[in-house]
Amino acid sequence: MFLPQEIIRRKRDGNVLSKAEIEFFVSGITNGNVSEGQISALAMAIFFNGMTMDERVALTLAMRNSGTVLSWDDLNLPGPIIDKHSTGGVGDVVSLMLGPMLAACGGFVPMISGRGLGHTGGTLDKFDSIPGYQTCPDNALFRKTVKDVGVAIIGQTADLAPADKRFYSIRDVTGTVESIHLITASILSKKLAAGLEALIMDVKVGSGAFMPTYEDSKALAESIVAVANGAGTATSALLTDMNECLASSAGNAVEVREAVKYLTGEYRNPRLHEVTIEQCAELLVLSKLANNLDDARSKLNTCLDNGQAAEIFGKMVTSLGGPTDFVENYDNYLEKAEVVKPIYAPTSGYVSAMDTRALGLAVVKLGGGRQRPTDTIDYAVGLTDICQLGNQVDTQTPLLTVHARNEAQFAEVQEQIINAITISDQRPAANPCVYERITKEDVSKQ
Repeated sequence: MFLPQEIIRRKRDGNVLSKAEIEFFVSGITNGNVSEGQISALAMAIFFNGMTMDERVALTLAMRNSGTVLSWDDLNLPGPIIDKHSTGGVGDVVSLMLGPMLAACGGFVPMISGRGLGHTGGTLDKFDSIPGYQTCPDNALFRKTVKDVGVAIIGQTADLAPADKRFYSIRDVTGTVESIHLITASILSKKLAAGLEALIMDVKVGSGAFMPTYEDSKALAESIVAVANGAGTATSALLTDMNECLASSAGNAVEVREAVKYLTGEYRNPRLHEVTIEQCAELLVLSKLANNLDDARSKLNTCLDNGQAAEIFGKMVTSLGGPTDFVENYDNYLEKAEVVKPIYAPTSGYVSAMDTRALGLAVVKLGGGRQRPTDTIDYAVGLTDICQLGNQVDTQTPLLTVHARNEAQFAEVQEQIINAITISDQRPAANPCVYERITKEDVSKQ
C-alpha cells in the first residue's frame, strides 16, 4: 500500500518512481482518492525533476488503462489500425484528407480528435460545420464506420483516458502544462487508448507552433517517439513548418471546403500537399502497407488521382449522419459568412514573415475559435486565399480574404492581420515543409 504524499516526496527529491507507484497514483487520479492538491504537487515535482523513459512509459500506459482501451480484434479487419496526431496549428487541415487517403491504401483509421482552443483550430469543430455529422457517435456506429468505410473521425469519449482529463485540467491551472514528459503522456494516453498499431506524430515548428522553440519541438517529438515505441506502438514523428499557415484557409467551413477540393483535385496547396503526403507515406511504411517511402507516395497519389480517397471521405460523412452528396455539393451545405472582403498589402515588396499565431487569433476574434472551452463556434467565419512567404505583393494585391458576419467584425481584425504579415524589400529564403524525420532508430541511439 502506497501513500500519495510519499510518492510526491520521492519525486520531489529526484528519485525514480516505480511502475507500481505510478499506477497507484494514476488510479487515485481516476477514482478521486488523490486530491487536487496532491496531483498539482506531483505535477510540479515532475515539471522540475523530469521522468526517466521507464517512468514516462509507465505513466502513459497507466493513464491509457484508466478507462476503455479499444480493441479491434473481433472485427478481423484486413489491415492495420493506424492514426496520426498533430500538435496543432493554423490551417492544419491534414487530418481530413489523411484519414481517407490511408483508408484507400488499406489502413483502418479510428481517429479520435479534439476541439480547438487558443489560436489552433480543432478537427472536430471542422466536422461540426457539416450538417448532421456526428462527432460523438455511439461506439457501435464508430466501429461500424471504421469497419465498413475504413476511417471514422470523432471526438474523445468520457471513458477514454479519464485520468488524463482530470490531470490535464489541474495542470492547466497550476503552471505545469509545459512539461514535455507530461505532454507526452497526455497525448499518447488518449491516442493509444484507440488500440493503434502504428502512429505518425506531426510536431509543428515556428510562429504558429504549440512549442516555443525548435529545440522544444524536437525534444517533444523525440519523447513521443521513444515512449510510444516503448509502449508497443510503432511510431515516427515529423517536424513540420508552422511559420506560415499550412493551408490556404483558416477557419472551419472554409477548411472543410479546401479539404474537399484537395481530395477531388480541384485545388491542392503545394505546402499542404507535401506535408499530407509525407505524413501518410511515413505511416504506410511504419504499418507495412508500403515497402518504402517512394512506394508509399506512389500509392497515395494513385488514390487521389483515381478519386478513391474522395469517395471514402464522402462515405464517412454519410455513415456518421452527414449528407449523402456532400463531396459533390459541399457548397450547398457549408455555412457562408455575409461579408467576404480582401485585405490588401499596405506597401510593395515580398511577404517575408508571418505571425501565424496572430492570424489564428484573428480567426478566434471573428468567432471561429474559442477563448474559453465553453465558447460556441461560428463555422462560417475565417480566412481564405492566405498569402505565402515569398509572395511578391503591392497595394493592389490581397494578402488574404476575410469571411466575417458583418463590417464591424471585419474592421476589428483588419489591423491585427496587417500587423501579422511583414513585407520587406528582399524575398526570404524558403522554409522547408518538413524539417526532420524522427524514428525509433533515432531515439534508440540516445
